[in-house]
Amino acid sequence: MYKNLKHTAMLVVAFSLVGLARAAPLAITLPPETAKLRESTLPGHLIATQKCATCHSADYISYQPPGMTLQQWTAEVGKMQHVYGAPLGDDDVKKVGAYLAVAYGSARESELLAELKTPAAAAASADKGDATALLNANGCLACHGIDKKIVGPGYHDVAARYRGDAQALSKLEASIRNGGAGKWGEVPMPPFSQLKPEEVRTLAEFVLKQ
Repeated sequence: MYKNLKHTAMLVVAFSLVGLARAAPLAITLPPETAKLRESTLPGHLIATQKCATCHSADYISYQPPGMTLQQWTAEVGKMQHVYGAPLGDDDVKKVGAYLAVAYGSARESELLAELKTPAAAAASADKGDATALLNANGCLACHGIDKKIVGPGYHDVAARYRGDAQALSKLEASIRNGGAGKWGEVPMPPFSQLKPEEVRTLAEFVLKQ
């Protein structure tokens, strides 16, 4: 009799513990992201920082086989563009592939630098201060629709949030220049510190007019 009571008590305790475990799920806090892309003067480094880091950690790159060639890295970046929808143009693919081949693979920077630093036609147009050219040259429309959310908010929604704010232009300029996260969700917006002040203002004015 005593043994049966003891056995029953143990079962009650066991089921109670199971119930508590189900009622209070374990909370896991991931450590902050610390991985960074290797520094380089190649233009593909900036593009990779702005566009590739939006979707995955820099650690992903270090997991690839060492010594990959320019052709292999370019093909890998091309796969990100065509298969996974990465916000990269064909010129971006070429530049990012070259950067990765030098920083993580077997290519030499001296063999690629002159060719890759030749300004693209889109960048030349952007220097004229044209908002459309700036949007295209910097991949803005890959993450923002004019009237709908893609990765980040649509420009109509951004303009609506800032409507009536006397500091709207300066606040939006700071967001474009410095990037950030938390205003519209958890996905961070990369900084566009390479843009000239007049280019940042052109973009901010365009967004606020939507």
